[in-house]
Amino acid sequence: MKVGLFTTNQQHLDTDMVQALAGQIEMVHAVRDGGWDSLFSGQHYLNEGNNKQLQLVPFLTRLMPEAGDMTTGLGILLVNLHNPVYIAETVATLDIIARGNFIFGVGVGYREVEFNAFKVPKGKRVQRFEEYLELVHRLWTEDVVSHDSETCKLDNVHMNIRPVQQPGPPIWVGANNDRAVMRAARVGDSWFVSPHSTIGTSLRQLELYRNELKACGKPFPNELPLMKELYCAKDRATAMQKAGPYLSAKYQDYAKWGQDGAMPEDESFDQGFEELIKDRFIIGSPEECYEQLKPYWEQLGVNHLIFRTHWAGMPVADATASINLISKELLPELRKL
Repeated sequence: MKVGLFTTNQQHLDTDMVQALAGQIEMVHAVRDGGWDSLFSGQHYLNEGNNKQLQLVPFLTRLMPEAGDMTTGLGILLVNLHNPVYIAETVATLDIIARGNFIFGVGVGYREVEFNAFKVPKGKRVQRFEEYLELVHRLWTEDVVSHDSETCKLDNVHMNIRPVQQPGPPIWVGANNDRAVMRAARVGDSWFVSPHSTIGTSLRQLELYRNELKACGKPFPNELPLMKELYCAKDRATAMQKAGPYLSAKYQDYAKWGQDGAMPEDESFDQGFEELIKDRFIIGSPEECYEQLKPYWEQLGVNHLIFRTHWAGMPVADATASINLISKELLPELRKL
């Protein structure tokens, strides 16, 4: 079992972002020194409400030297918002900086404000996602590429900068709803299992994923990653006290942004926190966290767990306390799997 950290440096508006970045680096040092395997960060533009965050590519690039030999990755890049040449050269650059130890996580996105800002019209969002991914692959692997669409024109171009990994870094496709999960099977190397779903939804979608892989003639991936919201403390009451206010606020923001609108119909964030966390978030002592995580490897087959244990407003000291307890008591048990 591999274990990673997910961090976005999403902060409240009154936060000093220079100091906040120092706190994120402190967390990276904690997981690096604790023997964790990977480090990921995600992307949003035009954060709404009382939130702001650093942009994914420069933020992750700043963290890479701090991460040592850990695998680093985009988790996820909103592909259809960006020019495919930019994506191909940027990800190739990141793979070089990471010395070929890099994951290319991708997704379609769900927020209207982002689609509107980049003028990605309805009816074209998935089309552009698939078009751009295919074009990135061609730019990495073909000597001469020509392409002409409404957003990109290439006339016999050759991209000189190539990734270390060939034909490119593994593509993990973030997917929440059923159609997106099936798309992940078609266009990616692995499904980056949704952190927002209950275990029941994930198990049902796993069958969709397996069936679509079979239809495409593709094997099941060697690595099945899952991001989970997790807070570890000496007992559940302490964990709820430390994490509850910040995690609850995060999912209230998700509801305002329309995240649960991108989920299956039976998934909703419009419920009390005690109901929301059931079979969805991992909160408690190391032993309780282990038991709550069990279904994900026993039933779902996940072998790369990526934990987010810090949310906007939470003191860094509380996040690092969770990290250190995971490293000391939970990680050794996960290593036995």
